[in-house]
Amino acid sequence: MKVERVAIVGLGLLGGSIGLAVRAFAPHVVTTGYDRNPEVREAARERGLADTICDDPATAVADADLVILCVPVGAMEDAASQIADHLRADAIVSDVGSSKQSVAEALARALPDHAIIPAHPVAGTERSGPQAGFAHLFAGRWCILTPPSGASSDAVEAVGSFWEAIGAKVEIMDAQHHDLVLAVTSHIPHLIAYTIVGTASDLEDVTRSEVIKYSAGGFRDFTRIAASDPVMWRDVFLNNRPAVLEMLGRFTEDLTAMQRAIRSGDGDALHDLFTRTRAIRRAVIEQGQDDDRPDFGRGPGA
Repeated sequence: MKVERVAIVGLGLLGGSIGLAVRAFAPHVVTTGYDRNPEVREAARERGLADTICDDPATAVADADLVILCVPVGAMEDAASQIADHLRADAIVSDVGSSKQSVAEALARALPDHAIIPAHPVAGTERSGPQAGFAHLFAGRWCILTPPSGASSDAVEAVGSFWEAIGAKVEIMDAQHHDLVLAVTSHIPHLIAYTIVGTASDLEDVTRSEVIKYSAGGFRDFTRIAASDPVMWRDVFLNNRPAVLEMLGRFTEDLTAMQRAIRSGDGDALHDLFTRTRAIRRAVIEQGQDDDRPDFGRGPGA
């Protein structure tokens, strides 16, 4: 199956970036867009986030080969239910959620008669809304597909080819394994960032102005992550609860070991850990997943 018409439901950072990426890299694909917020729809029209911005979800998805739900994972089932009676029989439904088991179950309940190929583009910024999107967001980034057992190979290929067309690299993974991997690489880091920034702002002996004024590079990076969309991340943690709690338990154990090493003056343990983590950083750069410049490629004033 060749994807020639794509409907984007939800026009924030990811949905808007998909629309802009299609226009830039796959201009033969016709796009429609819908967002439940009328102000977002108007902003999407002004930015040209899709060829046609529709005022209701039924119109947006009516002719689509592929429908991509770009809403918080906690809203997936409701969004899918709204379009269930308006899809073509052969339409493929996908998403961009960061939690895959819960999304697959929600979409299967809402759309039992349709091909569902969950997807997770591992890309984003701390910004949100229709003004945040940009065409190169997915360039060189991974998009992980987690097709359910028995999924049509043609549907999987169609969704994978679509993401490759707009610049992503595609990987296929079991949903449960995806959720465990992303708990380590994305969800726990966000949880730590939210926590450390909250802790700093709550310290009685350090004023809020001092926290902001004397922020060192590490804390600034935490604040960038902690500025991410609160609705999206609330839903991620609640919907990937088992994997997050498992990895949080492992992290807590490791943090306790670090505490013991510092208390006992065990410099060798600290040095060994920091040596291993430097190697991981080098591997991330070698894989092209970050910039090796001292300012991470952000430029002056970033």
